[in-house]
Amino acid sequence: MRDALLSSYTLLEFGLCVAAWVPLMGAVHVRHRRDPTPRVPGRWLRRLARTTTRLSPLRMSIEGRAPEDIARRAYVVVANHESNLDPFLLAHLPWDMRWVAKRELFRIPVIGALLRLSGDIPLRRGDGDSVRRMFAGCRETLGRGLSVMIFPEGTRARDGMLGPFKDGAFRLAIESHVPVLPIAIDGTRECLAAGSWRFGDARARAQVLEPVSTENLGPDDVAWLRDEARSRIAAALPRARAS
Repeated sequence: MRDALLSSYTLLEFGLCVAAWVPLMGAVHVRHRRDPTPRVPGRWLRRLARTTTRLSPLRMSIEGRAPEDIARRAYVVVANHESNLDPFLLAHLPWDMRWVAKRELFRIPVIGALLRLSGDIPLRRGDGDSVRRMFAGCRETLGRGLSVMIFPEGTRARDGMLGPFKDGAFRLAIESHVPVLPIAIDGTRECLAAGSWRFGDARARAQVLEPVSTENLGPDDVAWLRDEARSRIAAALPRARAS
């Protein structure tokens, strides 16, 4: 009964926050439509995520230190992906990012409109043209000093285990000459499991780890960079989930 009440309240307050944010996001988008990188619209979308989680009983925290230069230098930020709540948790990170999200999210009524207004980058998995457009958008964003956020597993891990990482984020970092910033997410699956809309009583945290430099790395080092980032995230997760 408690979980049902928690879920009902959380979904209600989320819906009310989203409804209030649509006209705000529309106005912000129009005002900043000529900006080469959508920092301000992105901030407003992350502000929505922070607001709705703070109004809910969900407990979320950020651990670790952001790189000192992240306000003026771009990073490819990567994290493990275990729940639809991951973006809400990562919205508490204290820096701007442009996110890569699967195209299906952009088709959800209202939510998709907010993603488009924020300037996030859609990706249709398995579609070569979509992948190329995504990489072009990411390279332009990084080149202008704004970090990008990618989930290198490509999808949520329904069993809670850390899955294999795809190469794309790490090839992008090497080609763009920017560091990779790994983040370990833990607890969001217990708050909201994949395929469920029932919220649990749990604590979620995102741990900012040491960045991995791409200095002097080339195309042959993509696998090393991928595995190094994954191993750092795995080491920060509970042992039972890191294999």
